[in-house]
Amino acid sequence: MAEVDIVKIGWRDGVATLLVAAIVVPYIGYLLRGSMPFIQDPRGMAVTGLVLGVAAAAAVGRAAFRGTWGAIAAFFAVASGAVGIVTFIRADEGALSEGLLAVFMTALVVAWVLAELVRTHVPLTVPLTRAGRSTH
Repeated sequence: MAEVDIVKIGWRDGVATLLVAAIVVPYIGYLLRGSMPFIQDPRGMAVTGLVLGVAAAAAVGRAAFRGTWGAIAAFFAVASGAVGIVTFIRADEGALSEGLLAVFMTALVVAWVLAELVRTHVPLTVPLTRAGRSTH
């Protein structure tokens, strides 16, 4: 019978998830309505994402950015921050700022997902099998 690892989800994961949800939910509302309370344009959405994204990265902690997958999560976190800053600066440029905002939000969510997978020790590899048997 296959051995099952227990995934450990702690308070850091909950806080980081709530912070990312506090970014994604207003972004969806922004996309649907064109604005949200306190978020009137791409600049406001970028600031919200940057501030709460940094808080989420701090909440999840350094352990989420160790190892190969952690380094990939860190890359997406830094890249999303850079795109978020460019979005803030270029917020008055119409379609360009909306596109940058979409890239920012996507990279931020990818960083969060990878960081959570690393932190909770979810296996990120699939065991190779031959004729239905595991090679372990």
